[in-house]
Amino acid sequence: MNRRQLMQSGLGAAGLASVFRSAPLAAHQASSSVPTASGDALYLNPAVGADSNPGTKTSPLRTLAEAARRVNSHNGSGPLTVVLSEGIYTVGETTLLKPERRTFSRAGRLTLRAEVLPDDPEWHTGRMPTLIHTMPLPKTWNGRPDPLGGAADGMMIETSHVTIQGLKILGLPVVETPKPGLIQRLYAISRLRRDLEDLEIAQCAFLGDDLTNPNHVTIIANGNGVNVHHCIFRGLKISVVYWTGGSSGHAMRNCFCDGVYGSGVWTAGIKDDFDYRNNVIANGNYAWTYQGGASALADAGGRAGRQGGPPAPSAPRELVHYKVIDSYFAANRRVAGSGTGARLEYQDMDPSFLEMVSTKVTDQPVVIERDQTKRNYLHPVAGSEAAKIGAGLFLKPGA
Repeated sequence: MNRRQLMQSGLGAAGLASVFRSAPLAAHQASSSVPTASGDALYLNPAVGADSNPGTKTSPLRTLAEAARRVNSHNGSGPLTVVLSEGIYTVGETTLLKPERRTFSRAGRLTLRAEVLPDDPEWHTGRMPTLIHTMPLPKTWNGRPDPLGGAADGMMIETSHVTIQGLKILGLPVVETPKPGLIQRLYAISRLRRDLEDLEIAQCAFLGDDLTNPNHVTIIANGNGVNVHHCIFRGLKISVVYWTGGSSGHAMRNCFCDGVYGSGVWTAGIKDDFDYRNNVIANGNYAWTYQGGASALADAGGRAGRQGGPPAPSAPRELVHYKVIDSYFAANRRVAGSGTGARLEYQDMDPSFLEMVSTKVTDQPVVIERDQTKRNYLHPVAGSEAAKIGAGLFLKPGA
């Protein structure tokens, strides 16, 4: 049922808002409408907005950082949506989502989303809100001195039950290695507390270039229930790091990784219930990087405890096996590698810990659509073997 049908049915604005309290996007019942009842949404527009505005649709905010401050100081419970109109957003400081007096739940979520989503008939790639990172790089990373020269967090998630949907997120315009031994980095979306759960990233495009605007790690998340689906990752170092050893409830579905020069996914000893299916990993380095859970805990260095989380749990030391279902690995240098560290000091690894279920591994490259006027821009070209996997921005087949 679309917005017009809801209004004709007599639900009105209040009824429409209640629809968005009913279920997370993970149920694949998302609509492109936005809740309109007072208090349900904050609106952003980089062209006409101002951070002194109330954040309504007619008087929007300008920056994500200010929207986050409003969220963090807001009282109450239930769903809250931050709506980004199309346009270019300069991200000059970390978007810290750390609500102090408001609680969220699986059904009543905190959502940051585009006003128009890919399955809307009026959508095209130019309508995606585009985040360009311009913040300075601190000499620390998450509270500790950084020996590699500093790193920035685009978004820092400090609460459970969050959805980020429909955004285009670019890298940081800085050379990754300005001096020998330094790697200055952007972590586009970070969640570093192990006591958190239920983070959903959907229908987003993460784009970078290792020479001009590197996107080091686009999603790095501790805790349980990290669900990444229907996203595009192109020209970056690492797509998603599932970082808490022994954690559960994770998924990566219907994602297209193209030309990723580190790895298409990084798992740090997470449990074998990882739902990995309908992904295309092509034209890159490693399709999969494996890090042991105990190694990941040592790598994190107890950081979660310093940020308010409980002591780190013990992690399994044995090799965890995963199913790779209905996916397509094409023209990658290797299927699997192991190791840790920002410098990509990996070693090739026997991929037998991956059970390939209806999955093809081939040396043939995947050709992507480069015509920006087409809806499937940056997807595998229509009709190709890779396109049949269903990876990309669209929830609805054939959208």
